[in-house]
Amino acid sequence: MRRINSFLAAAITLSAAAATCLAQNRVGYLTLEDSVSERHATAGFLSAPSGLLLRDVISTFESIANDSNLKGLVIRVKDMPFTRTQIEEIAPALSMIRASGKKIHIFTENYGTLEFLLGAHADELLMQTGGSATLTGLYMEELFLADALRKFGIEPSFVQVGDYKGADEMFAKNSPSPQWEENINGLLDGLYHAMLDELAKGSGKTRGQVERAMGELFFADGARAIATGMITAEIDRLDLDKHLAKRYGDDFIYEDDLWVTSAEEKPDLSKMGLFEAFGTIMRMFSEPALPDISRDTIAIVHIDGAIVDGESSPGGFFGESTVGALTIREVLREIEEEPLIRGVIIRIDSPGGSATASEAIWQGIDRLKASGKPVWVSVGSMAASGGYYIAVAGDRIYMNPSSIIGSIGVVAGKMGIAGLYEKLGINAVPRSRGPRSNMFGGLEPWTADERALVRQRMIETYDLFSTRVRSGRPGIDLSKAGEGRLFAANRAVELRMVDAVGGLDRAVKDLALSIGLASDAYELRDYPAPKSFEEMIEEIFGFVRVRDIGSELALGAVNEIGREVLGPQAWRNLASHLEAMMQLRDQPVVLTAPRAIIVR
Repeated sequence: MRRINSFLAAAITLSAAAATCLAQNRVGYLTLEDSVSERHATAGFLSAPSGLLLRDVISTFESIANDSNLKGLVIRVKDMPFTRTQIEEIAPALSMIRASGKKIHIFTENYGTLEFLLGAHADELLMQTGGSATLTGLYMEELFLADALRKFGIEPSFVQVGDYKGADEMFAKNSPSPQWEENINGLLDGLYHAMLDELAKGSGKTRGQVERAMGELFFADGARAIATGMITAEIDRLDLDKHLAKRYGDDFIYEDDLWVTSAEEKPDLSKMGLFEAFGTIMRMFSEPALPDISRDTIAIVHIDGAIVDGESSPGGFFGESTVGALTIREVLREIEEEPLIRGVIIRIDSPGGSATASEAIWQGIDRLKASGKPVWVSVGSMAASGGYYIAVAGDRIYMNPSSIIGSIGVVAGKMGIAGLYEKLGINAVPRSRGPRSNMFGGLEPWTADERALVRQRMIETYDLFSTRVRSGRPGIDLSKAGEGRLFAANRAVELRMVDAVGGLDRAVKDLALSIGLASDAYELRDYPAPKSFEEMIEEIFGFVRVRDIGSELALGAVNEIGREVLGPQAWRNLASHLEAMMQLRDQPVVLTAPRAIIVR
């Protein structure tokens, strides 16, 4: 009995020692290398969705902040997965970690602008020995194609309403107008100042000191980077433990099982027998894409991509998704009819698109609000033109510091290619019947009479756009906010275009608080919902034609090349903008940003 008691006493002693070690010497360790998205796209055939959701990242950081056993966090950046706006989205959760008394240490081989922006929310920026650090200002190039197009015999014919819109200038002019120059320079100033403020706040420096550091940080080695004060130390990866032991003790341990994920695990048919696999497939056919809502819910409706008539598409002409008015209207009706959905966030990341589709979605949101459900808006990287048209339907609008908003204006246009045909020795013979039949003809630019008609219709669309903005944003001065101007967050708040600077997470939490929902008393549901297994099978095998396969392969190749050359986020911005401009094929008037804005 004495031996048993001695054994128990030893076990208790060991347990207490382990608990002490656990409480004092655990350091979180997260590796960043996978892509991060707003929501999971529909998974491929029996495959799980890849990457993390942005809300999973935020939940993980909040969990770390609330874990009293963790004493610090190491973020190992292998491949930066975040965009600038995503870093702004996760910043409050990183601040929670530091406010809880924990230190954040970032380690990576090479620092670029995004790594420095993430590091602005950390305590230590550690660089691999032999690595480099580059922090430059913002750079933008614009192309003006009018002279080149005319050399090929192509005559651009564009009309816009909004002196600052600038949508026609890329095609119809050889240099920027004074209005566009003022517009784009004001936007670039806003984005640059927001970046400087973030870096200055994180590093404890002034704007001027940060700019001086930028002058030194161009593929700078460790010694030069440390001298600027923007990098804490240069160490070898194998010496990281030794470096951290100075703070946490020689016996600290890493805790790396920290990721909070909402991804649903897919069955692995390769590990099943024939009958088990067959039964699993049959169950998947009978199951809905998502379970029924069983408790209070906040719906997040995603408007991400070019806005088009009809149904949404996972891949448009340039490989990026489009947002169909018909799809969104059906989603809004479904939300309206679900009593357990207590509130709605419209998450917008769009350059605009079809004017009629934008108006249709605006009407759907207005109808949803009339049913008594609050509808708030969160802007991702952009809510321009038709995207902002939809945003003003919400009760409240949030945007990130580097989000782009505005472009209240209208554009219409086409290209006359008769001259190109002539240069190529092609004789095009047009034939038409009935009035206005040549309005979308591709040979000649619009006549003066046709341009006047287009402008009249555009003015009507602009007037409706302005009416929607004034009704949704009381007190806004469109002489300062309208006419196609673009803004970053601080100026947008000043002009009453938005209500607050903040990300999706803040918008959700503020909405929940406003309707009396405790933080653990509701769930989030993304819309449009992913396709069911049956719908995916039908899509794959039901209506596939050989020419569809060829088109998909070609577009897929273009998509992959674009992503490799420009980077995923820059290509997404460009492809969405091009998709929006493609609406001019059959739309007389579109609401789209003037051009794809890619800032490096």
